Amino acid sequence: MNVKPRPSAGFFFAQVPGRAGITGMRKRGMADQKHLSPQAWAELLLLGVIWGASFLSIRIALDTIPVMTSVLHRVFWAMLALWLVVWMRKMTIPRSPRVWFAFLFMGLLNNAIPFSLMAWGQLYIETGLTSILNAATAVFGVLIAAFFFRDERLTRARAVGVGLGFAGVTIAIGLQNFANFNLQSIAQLAIIAGTISYALAGAWARAMLSELSPVVAAAGMLTGSTVMILPITLLVDGVPTLNLPLITWAAITYYALIATAGAYLLYYRVLAMAGAGNLMLVTLVIPPVAIILGSLLRDEALPPQAFLGFAVLALGLVILNRSRPRD
Repeated sequence: MNVKPRPSAGFFFAQVPGRAGITGMRKRGMADQKHLSPQAWAELLLLGVIWGASFLSIRIALDTIPVMTSVLHRVFWAMLALWLVVWMRKMTIPRSPRVWFAFLFMGLLNNAIPFSLMAWGQLYIETGLTSILNAATAVFGVLIAAFFFRDERLTRARAVGVGLGFAGVTIAIGLQNFANFNLQSIAQLAIIAGTISYALAGAWARAMLSELSPVVAAAGMLTGSTVMILPITLLVDGVPTLNLPLITWAAITYYALIATAGAYLLYYRVLAMAGAGNLMLVTLVIPPVAIILGSLLRDEALPPQAFLGFAVLALGLVILNRSRPRD
């Protein structure tokens, strides 16, 4: 059965750091829930580890290069990698101006805005906390989908999941940070703004890009974001230098080629094996990986409230997953 996964606004995975890119699938595609084989479990966990480690690699790169330069490296190299895949698979490249406008706007919502906000936010908060706040993407995705699409209505169970999600984010940020407005609290709000942009991208993908091959759509989206990020980088940071330390290039290679381009390809492979409902589990793998790596390699220590907030948020995500309609 040759059925392609299609984008859906009601289901969004973290991001990974923008990492899921175009999200979910249409209900007329494959079933939401499938039996998870050992291979599906292994690749689902691998995807979570890849995305979880991306937060650390981005932070390492930011030790050497400015924010916009780091984002440009991410979208540019990932774009080249995915267009190479499109060429190798002899896939059709769309020519319609409407489609390319959709790519441009998708690149803005799903790459340019969230990548920039989250990279800047990571300068002031821990990588683990960034990954926890990033998981709120699914919560905002449900709300935005309910607003734009009739088949994504906000049921009672979904409302409970959304409420717990917001409660978890509030706990993770800490009420005192709302009172003491400083760079750290602004950075946390920047991360949240990035998750809202991701969620809006999910709605845009469903409305405008649902009939395209996911790989072509991802490559086109990254092209759009590269076109936007390049002039901003030149204006803000100047011409990027290629004379970087080896560790910086290793970090860039990881988050651009593995955690962005490679993760797009793995994402759709796992989606085909596991179904959208099961793939939601990857959202629960990402923060623990980011927290552990941040602790081991950067001596980061999160306050107890961050762990409590993640637990509440994770419960909300589980409820949202269970409340999804079954085919």
